[in-house]
Amino acid sequence: MDFKKISKNAKKAIAKANKRDGIIFCNISLWEIAMLIKKKRLIIDIPYFEFIKLLKASKKYIFQDLTPEIAGLLVDLPSEINPDPADRIICATSILSKSPLVTADKNLRKAKSVKTIW
Repeated sequence: MDFKKISKNAKKAIAKANKRDGIIFCNISLWEIAMLIKKKRLIIDIPYFEFIKLLKASKKYIFQDLTPEIAGLLVDLPSEINPDPADRIICATSILSKSPLVTADKNLRKAKSVKTIW
């Protein structure tokens, strides 16, 4: 994963959110990060827990749990949203919080049911 490839629009959106109310970060993404590290698709020089601690300290993150409302929306999301459970949780969170989703995922960017930025 090359963080230099993040688009200018995505960087602007992240910076703007960090200056305002904060960046909503789904707890399921913690698992995804751990898996990327294990699969060596994300290479870091420090242990996972230290990385997460630094991540939390570096930005104004709001860690979002899976709520009954998010779970309820998951089953009603259209098929245009990937069947991947993590992607569906992230999309439902974005929709319910009325916050755009910053993503490079081409399938999610094509979806009409979730507002994306890239």
